[in-house]
Amino acid sequence: MFSKKMLWGSLIALVLLTVTLAEMPAHSSEQTSQFHRIEQPLGLKVGVAIGGLALIGLELWWFLLYKNSES
Repeated sequence: MFSKKMLWGSLIALVLLTVTLAEMPAHSSEQTSQFHRIEQPLGLKVGVAIGGLALIGLELWWFLLYKNSES
């Protein structure tokens, strides 16, 4: 159904997309609101993205691949 190569490629693409979107500058309309943007270190952003993707990958493995390997 899903190959490991396709799964890893999708996860890497999602990480790169997340990091790219996180580095985009804020629009001027966002800066006039009552909320202030708090800059986070790039390492923290990448770590959170990788952790989230790892959990998503674990769930996909559990529900799609683990059950198939038992039979």
